[in-house]
Amino acid sequence: MTEVVQQSLQVLRNGGLLLYPTDTLWGVGCDATNEKAVEKVYALKQRADNKSLILLVSEMDMVSRYVSQVPAIAYNLTEVADAPLTLIYPQARGLAANVPAADGSVALRIVQHDFCRQLLRLFCRPLVSTSANLSGQLPPAFFAQVPDEIKNGCDFIVPAAYEGAPTRKPSPIIKLGLHDEVEVIRKGGEG
Repeated sequence: MTEVVQQSLQVLRNGGLLLYPTDTLWGVGCDATNEKAVEKVYALKQRADNKSLILLVSEMDMVSRYVSQVPAIAYNLTEVADAPLTLIYPQARGLAANVPAADGSVALRIVQHDFCRQLLRLFCRPLVSTSANLSGQLPPAFFAQVPDEIKNGCDFIVPAAYEGAPTRKPSPIIKLGLHDEVEVIRKGGEG
């Protein structure tokens, strides 16, 4: 795995795009602090740049570096989650200007995937994780479902052997407020 992780790190550090497996679906990713790299993701997916992105992080310590305040309920939710869970936090910081939503929030998921965790721990920055499909198409659960346009637009493709045991469906998304308000944005498995 070390060589693949090193190749992935080099691509991310150079502002490139990565096609990689996650704990949910196949994703297209880049350095979430690099505005030009994020622009490439939007262009590749033919996606409006006002649609927010999900970011992967390795642990709660990384979450706290990229949001102004972590609501207390976030710790409880991540502790009891038995499957991948994306939380939307208010007041993003330290990210590329084109990553946070219009209201300043950011969607972060503590990834439960060996390859992604190892990569994130070495990269020390959040990774954009948007499904590896063109805008409006179904997200690919399997590598074979990733469109050629996406494969050809990425600078490095992580071998399918690193897939592990993903859920093969999008994660639930819960939006958090500063005062522990909770709003379910997407239930698990919805596209």
